[in-house]
Amino acid sequence: MPHAPLITLNDGIQIPQLGLGVWQLDDDQAYASSVAALKAGYRHIDTAMIYGNEAGVGRAVAESELARDEIFITTKLWNTDQGYDSTLRAFDASMAKLGLEQLDLYLIHWALPKKNAYRETWKAFVRLQEEGRVRSIGVSNFHADHLQHIIDETGVTPSVNQIELHPDFAQVELAKFCKGLNIVTESWSPLGQGGALLSQPVLSQIAEKHGKSAAQVILRWHIQNQHVVIPRSSNPERIAQNLDVFDFVLDDQDLQAIAHIPQTGRLGPNPETFDMGA
Repeated sequence: MPHAPLITLNDGIQIPQLGLGVWQLDDDQAYASSVAALKAGYRHIDTAMIYGNEAGVGRAVAESELARDEIFITTKLWNTDQGYDSTLRAFDASMAKLGLEQLDLYLIHWALPKKNAYRETWKAFVRLQEEGRVRSIGVSNFHADHLQHIIDETGVTPSVNQIELHPDFAQVELAKFCKGLNIVTESWSPLGQGGALLSQPVLSQIAEKHGKSAAQVILRWHIQNQHVVIPRSSNPERIAQNLDVFDFVLDDQDLQAIAHIPQTGRLGPNPETFDMGA
C-alpha cells in the first residue's frame, strides 16, 4: 500500500505531501471518499467550512481503525467569519462538526483584501495555535503582499499557502516567494478543471513513456516540485490511482517539456478581487 512522504513545515509539524480534497462533494460523498482514501493509504484529508462536508470527513476519521495521530486533517475559515472573535467562534463550529479535539492545519480560505480583516483573523489563528487547539496554521489564496502583511503584523509566518496551481498555471513567482519564506505551497485544482489539461499532448506522451496516466504524471510533477497536492475524487479506483505516483520519477527532459506547456491562466477566482461573503 503506497503512502505519501511527509514534508516538515516551518513550525516542525509534518504534513503528508499528497492528500484527498473533498471540494464539491456533499457530506455523504465526502464520507465515502474519505473512507476509501484512508483504506487506500491516504493519511491527509482537506476540507473547509464552506464545503458543507466537515461532518462527513469527521465521521470517516472517527470510524477509521487508524489512530488519530496517523491522520492529518485540514479545514478552512470561510470569508463571512473573518475577524478576531468571529474566527474563534467559527473554529469551534468546525471542530464540533469534525468531532475533533485538535486540528492539524487551519487555513484562512481567502485574503479578501477589500474586507481588510485578514490581519485580525490571523491574530486569532496565532492564538488558536498557542493554545494548542490547532497544530499548524496557514492561509489559502494569499498573494505575496497579503503574506507579508500578516507576518509583519504578528511575527508569525504561515506554514502553508494553498493556491490554485497546475502545469498550465504554474504560479512560479508566488511559489518562489513562499519558498523564500519557508512557506510550503499547496496546490488546489492540481489537475486543472474540466479535464482539458489531461488531454495535453505533452502530458500524454510522458504518461505513455512511464506507463502511467496523464493525471498521475501531473501529480508526480507537483510532488517533484515539493508542492503538497490534494486531488479530489469520489471514485475509489481513481482515489487509489492518484496515490500511486511514488514508483516513478520524471526526468529532466520530462520536467522541461512540462515547463513549456502554455500558461492558459487562472481557472478560479482572482484573490485580489474575490469578495464572496466579504
